[in-house]
Amino acid sequence: MTNAPSRSTPDPASAPSETVAADGGPGREPEREPGHSFGPQSFGPWMAEATVLVVDDEPGMRNFLVRALAPRCKRVAEAEDTAAASRMLDGSHFDLIVLDNIMAGRSGIEWLQHLRNTGFFGEVILITAFADLETAIRALRAGASDFVLKPFRSNQILNAVGRALDRARLQRENFILKRQLTGHASLRQEPGTLVGNSAGIRQARAIIDRVAPLPTTVLITGESGTGKEVTARALHTRSPRADKPFVPVNCAAIPPEIIESELFGHLKGAFTGAASSREGLFFYAQGGTLFLDEVGELPPAMQSKLLRVIEDKRVRPVGSEREAAVDVRLIAATNADLAAAVAAGRFRQDLYYRLNVMSIHLSPLRERAEDVEPLARMFMADISAQLGVAPLDLSPGVLADLQAYDWPGNARELRNVIERSLILGTFPSDVVTGRADPPTAPDSLEAVEKSHILAVLEAAGGNRAEAARRLGVSRKTLDRKCAAWNV
Repeated sequence: MTNAPSRSTPDPASAPSETVAADGGPGREPEREPGHSFGPQSFGPWMAEATVLVVDDEPGMRNFLVRALAPRCKRVAEAEDTAAASRMLDGSHFDLIVLDNIMAGRSGIEWLQHLRNTGFFGEVILITAFADLETAIRALRAGASDFVLKPFRSNQILNAVGRALDRARLQRENFILKRQLTGHASLRQEPGTLVGNSAGIRQARAIIDRVAPLPTTVLITGESGTGKEVTARALHTRSPRADKPFVPVNCAAIPPEIIESELFGHLKGAFTGAASSREGLFFYAQGGTLFLDEVGELPPAMQSKLLRVIEDKRVRPVGSEREAAVDVRLIAATNADLAAAVAAGRFRQDLYYRLNVMSIHLSPLRERAEDVEPLARMFMADISAQLGVAPLDLSPGVLADLQAYDWPGNARELRNVIERSLILGTFPSDVVTGRADPPTAPDSLEAVEKSHILAVLEAAGGNRAEAARRLGVSRKTLDRKCAAWNV
């Protein structure tokens, strides 16, 4: 709950402009602290990018709130009642709603409960002149992000908006990071750049530079391991959406029965096991980029729904009666021949054409041997630093053998070979002989563990505390391992 501070104690972290009375009328101008200046960043870094809807039946209050928010936000709209606000929400996305509680017709809390029950997941700040505990509890239970009491100063509502936007941003980032750690994404994110000097890579970089600033949908094709997600990240980081989320989705890894809920979200009780409402990945990618990897694996029913989202820019959470506007750039990738899938009836032709507005094809590594050396050097530097071991020497002979290898797993296999070589302290014979023979039987897990731990211990100069830190284990665990190996 946000309480009005004493007028004799100005808030030094805010930008006061004027007060508003309980009836919506303006109060006197508060004094600024000497030497204190206020800027658009005083209330959080995300306010300048936010879209806000003000809902209040008092023209004076709406005017006060719009004048306070409009200079600091990307867009501010106003509605005189919940019916007008509902129409605005149906047509546009809003990051936050500033909602009066006592209005003619439906109260703010009642409308907020309706919003939450129909799939609105944005932030809502409730304002009211009645400061009783029951109202505050009802507001928070209904899903309000904050509760501001009248009369209040402009800096109070600005601080409340800044806090709500910061909290929402942190929740989204936390969700995305957790998903990367537990899902398909690697713990070590690839850099958002394509490494290589071949003609194919130069052409791909040229297309990226041209199409990245545009909102155009891009389809990336190529074998598994050729760097399709790296290409998608490069498109994102060079776009105006670079400071917004990049959300990767492996369509092949999500069971068909839950993929709609994953992408669009769901309401509580929408299906068995839906114990609470949850936003979908389109929501978490709001304003940024949604990367649909292996899009050719989408079930037919989901293909139809995805096509409608691309055309209408709106999503409907599972179990919801309303659609929500979304602002997301789509990038799709596949290692399948989608044209052949269309001909065979496995992929919708209209969806294929909507995704294939602009295409980038990544050639397999075996067709661009000149890219092996820069990739190997980049992987060697990155992984040796991550593992805390000295890099291996990429001599001309080793590089020649690496370039002669067929690389059926493409750049991903090259990265794995570099990591395995650093752990074992030597390059595997099936690669450095230049023959794409079947790999030999791997060493036992215990042998690999011992080799890696001893290599890290040696790189740390025998300092067990430092070696344990690099390995991410306790000193006690490392001592027990070393005692078992008589080290």
